[in-house]
Amino acid sequence: MRHRVKSTKLNRDQAHLDSMLRNLATSIILYEKVKTTKAKAKVVKPIVEKLITSSKKQSLSVAMRSLNAYLSDENASKKVTRELLERYKDRNSGYLRVIPLGFRAGDAAPMVRIELV
Repeated sequence: MRHRVKSTKLNRDQAHLDSMLRNLATSIILYEKVKTTKAKAKVVKPIVEKLITSSKKQSLSVAMRSLNAYLSDENASKKVTRELLERYKDRNSGYLRVIPLGFRAGDAAPMVRIELV
């Protein structure tokens, strides 16, 4: 039974899925736009939005510790606390935008660009 199970596995074991999502979230924060598949973008979007929202609610030191615990690069944590919190101080949610790009040539997977608003 899959009652109350919301996440998808994306055909990966749990350790691979966790590290892939951490790396993707770090890349989105550092580069502000990433080209990926639609399925991965749908999974990582709420993760990044929750990271930004929780950082807005906490003090600076607590936010840095919680960001460093999840993100794989320290520069991404600094960028969230220094740049993104000022940019999104009036916005309650909706920090990311997903733009469809078409289909990948090799396997026809739907590709999107996920970017910070």
